[in-house]
Amino acid sequence: MKFKILLALIFVNLLHAQKFYFPKTAVTDSTILEKQLPVLASELMTQKPLLKLKQQSKVNFLDNLFRLEMLSKDYKKSIATLSDYRNEFADHDMVGNKFIAHEVYSLAKLIEKRDNITFHNALQKAFDKKYKSLSDKLLVRLGTYFDGDVNNFRKLFKKAIDKQKDKDSIDYPSALALCKSYLSYKIYASIKPQIMQLLAAKDQEKFIIETKDIKLKSGNTLTITIVRKKENKAPLPVILSNNIYAGPVDVLFGKRAAIYNYVGAVINTRGKRNSNDENNPFENESQDLYEVIDWVSKQPWSDGNVGMIGGSYLGFSQWAAVKKLHPALKTIVPQVAVGIGIDYPAQNNIFMSYMLQWIKYVTNNKFTDEADFNNFPKWDSINTAWYKSGKSFRALDTISGQPNKIFQRWLDHPGYDEYWQKMVPNKEDFANIDIPILTTTGYYDDDQIGALSYFKAHHQYNKNANHYLVIGPYDHGGAQSFGYTYVSGNRIDPVARISIDDLAFSWFDYILKNGKKPDLLKDKINFQVMNTNTWKHVPTLEKMHTSTIKFYLQDHKDIPSVFTQPPNKSFTKQTVDFKNRDQKDSYRLVSKKDSVKATNSVYFESEVLDKDLIISGNLSGFFNVSINKKDFDTDTYLYQIQPDGKSFLLSTHIVRASYAKNNAVRQLLEPGKVEQIPIKNSIFISKKIEKGSKLVLLVGVNKNSAWQINYGTGKDVSDETIKDANEPLEIKWYNDSYVEIPIYKE
Repeated sequence: MKFKILLALIFVNLLHAQKFYFPKTAVTDSTILEKQLPVLASELMTQKPLLKLKQQSKVNFLDNLFRLEMLSKDYKKSIATLSDYRNEFADHDMVGNKFIAHEVYSLAKLIEKRDNITFHNALQKAFDKKYKSLSDKLLVRLGTYFDGDVNNFRKLFKKAIDKQKDKDSIDYPSALALCKSYLSYKIYASIKPQIMQLLAAKDQEKFIIETKDIKLKSGNTLTITIVRKKENKAPLPVILSNNIYAGPVDVLFGKRAAIYNYVGAVINTRGKRNSNDENNPFENESQDLYEVIDWVSKQPWSDGNVGMIGGSYLGFSQWAAVKKLHPALKTIVPQVAVGIGIDYPAQNNIFMSYMLQWIKYVTNNKFTDEADFNNFPKWDSINTAWYKSGKSFRALDTISGQPNKIFQRWLDHPGYDEYWQKMVPNKEDFANIDIPILTTTGYYDDDQIGALSYFKAHHQYNKNANHYLVIGPYDHGGAQSFGYTYVSGNRIDPVARISIDDLAFSWFDYILKNGKKPDLLKDKINFQVMNTNTWKHVPTLEKMHTSTIKFYLQDHKDIPSVFTQPPNKSFTKQTVDFKNRDQKDSYRLVSKKDSVKATNSVYFESEVLDKDLIISGNLSGFFNVSINKKDFDTDTYLYQIQPDGKSFLLSTHIVRASYAKNNAVRQLLEPGKVEQIPIKNSIFISKKIEKGSKLVLLVGVNKNSAWQINYGTGKDVSDETIKDANEPLEIKWYNDSYVEIPIYKE
């Protein structure tokens, strides 16, 4: 492992040691800079780091290459490379509009030279030509792709160029960053004002876009954006989204529904856009949306039928809406839905640091505070400062510079109590939800646990639930848009690269327009088995697997198989010092090619598998442990070590031990007593595991700046500080503990 780290450091040093001529006068003289950057870009294209990237990630290689070609003024080649990039990023021309600002700029430069006209006139010709070539589905998102943040691009460029002050050379990483930041700033500063005017004119030709305020019986005011195709004269079903992320995306969602020949309606939550009401995320959706649906269904452009769509918060909103079901609401399509109180702002009762960043994102102003939210160095430093300080988790908002009452209110509810429960349907509500529903989520979705919690509850309390699930190798963004070619660095099967938008609106056609049921929905559960290029279809989640194997907490080097219960009871002891805030991450070598992070974890490795397996479903089982404190937070990772030696993360699970049996009621552990911690709400996956692979299980303690730290005193974890750490946590992981792995067989 040390040798591997040494090689990595040598490679990084070589990158920085590689120098290119870059005159110091270019920092202050824009004319010299303009002449020097094309030369620098041409040099970078021939360097080993870029060529090596081609072997590691073709998408990232093409991403860098087309920019360098642009900067070196080879616009024709850049456009061709950008096309290759799009094809590599996603199939079926699903991203034919990605980096369209770069393409239109390149086209304009070619037209400017060919026709000997001004750049202004060339840009209009380029825009018109590209606009005509795009499908309606790609046209919908043009506003977001052209609406780049010029000020932010300028800041990034200034930061990159200022690094070169008083220097006459530049290293490879700095040169690449400088080229890319300069290009982004130059493109958007050059074309944004004119293009946004041209785009607005095109929208005016195609759509009727209206913004209205709705006064609720409660006295609150909400703002709604309505989008219709001009060519559609008759009333149509309305596709409604409830959006806390007020901004350009409101019109985007509206236009998306319109191009599928519906009326698009996007309602913003309290406190957003024109609403002067208090913004309390999640708390008022159920109450407000009943009235919104009623208003929408009675408008002259509505045929009286309403469907809902949206992901994440917008997915949660649909479940809030069906808590009290309006007769006009005929179907919902919740995508990657936040399971409020279940997977956010706490996952299995462990609060996450990200919650403060998100709260400020949606409450700092009437729209979304993109600049603050995307200032990742700022938030990393805040979370690190909190972690290093040893202060209570409640102090995180103060450390950020501003106390936050929403953050504090959420922390007052560490269990899944009435505060969270009243925001979404309860048992009786689920029993009465008789409309058809389509849920989408993914194996890499941050809100998979939440999305599936609604699905499970609906089927549990309503035996006739007309509720379908599509789950595949998608992340949080992909499961509400389309399947990318690569997810988390892994190439997904071609059959999984589908348009989620097309699926959703085919569903709306099926329910609201008596259309055909989407072909993919052959049963209630429709899941893609990774590494097989096939979809499977079963009636229940339980049918996703046909058997299970138990991975006991032991190592194959000590016994013939980790999948057989050990004959003699023993334990593996682990010690975690909560006072140590300077601990370095540790890694475990799993092959000559790879390692896995093993910080605060105990490592168990299986024997080499002698046959193929399909793991399908989520991990279950339990841990038998004894500790010297009253509580701790478990952290579990299951990896496949592939025959080529590379690791593949299959599933994870975290939980607060005191809430593992009941997420609403805390049950503290008794120090020194053997306690059982059930494994529930782990991450679903379906993947073929090839013969010659090994499985690696890491179990341990959650202790890092991304989450609360549970010191084990039994007090409210949000109030504990490093002073509560006392002696290190000692855990005995007994070998009759096991992680139960679901297996699918034809």
